[in-house]
Amino acid sequence: MSTGLIVAIIVAAIIIIALLVMLPRMRASARRKQAERELHSRRTAVAEEHRSVARERENRAEIADQKARMAEQTAQRERAEANLQSERADLHERGMRDDDLIDDSERDRFRDVVTPSDDGRTHDGRSDELRTDDDGAIDERRFERERITDDVRDSERTQR
Repeated sequence: MSTGLIVAIIVAAIIIIALLVMLPRMRASARRKQAERELHSRRTAVAEEHRSVARERENRAEIADQKARMAEQTAQRERAEANLQSERADLHERGMRDDDLIDDSERDRFRDVVTPSDDGRTHDGRSDELRTDDDGAIDERRFERERITDDVRDSERTQR
């Protein structure tokens, strides 16, 4: 045999042995890369699912916040309306809104009852003066109620 043929057989044998040694390593590397790609794909899918759920919950939280603000505004409106009604009741009790109770046709009949006397009191003994506490200070709650009543009237005008 010729020397060239022997060298060719030896080179071919070395290549085959190298391939047999390298082939399992290459397969393991390919499997590892495939596993990495699959794991990355799963991570991405799960992360996107979590983000989607987070967006949904954030939207629900915003809606709940808006409903809470609306409920708070409704409660404030109801409180203001209650204060308005309370003020109206106080005015009626003190005789300061008797005009609302008496028709124009009945004015003569009630003239003596609703006309204030010289001491600032109506004939039934009620006074139009400001209420004071034990120290003689003006009842500040009255002014606060009047402010709230004005606020309610303003809000009713803007809603129309």
